[in-house]
Amino acid sequence: MANSAATGCVCVVDADRSAREGLSRLLGSVGLDCRPFESAVAFLHEAPHVEAACALLDLSDKGVRDAGVRSQLRALAESLPLIALTAQDDAQTRRVARELGAQACFRKPVDAAALLDSIDWVTHGRSTGATT
Repeated sequence: MANSAATGCVCVVDADRSAREGLSRLLGSVGLDCRPFESAVAFLHEAPHVEAACALLDLSDKGVRDAGVRSQLRALAESLPLIALTAQDDAQTRRVARELGAQACFRKPVDAAALLDSIDWVTHGRSTGATT
């Protein structure tokens, strides 16, 4: 995966510590900087202060169920690519991912190669000004 297109870190938003650590190790193994967050609320609080290339967002986060948090995430997705992660693959979860403006949605456990390709795709498109 080419890292040259990405500017900033990949934010990993997942309440599950082992998931955050696993994703962080995966991203680090290909030379990507990573910033972990234990909740969507913590991520939104810090997002204005983080130079991020994209965010991986676990849709099972309790904060994502809150309409205000969803609204903030949707607004953020206009300038920061979001990739949704979920343990549930059902119509409601896919609808939430679309409503949030996620550019991709992966079911856990995530295929590492597909996730890395998706990160490359969303960050490359964003950094070159291409529409994704």
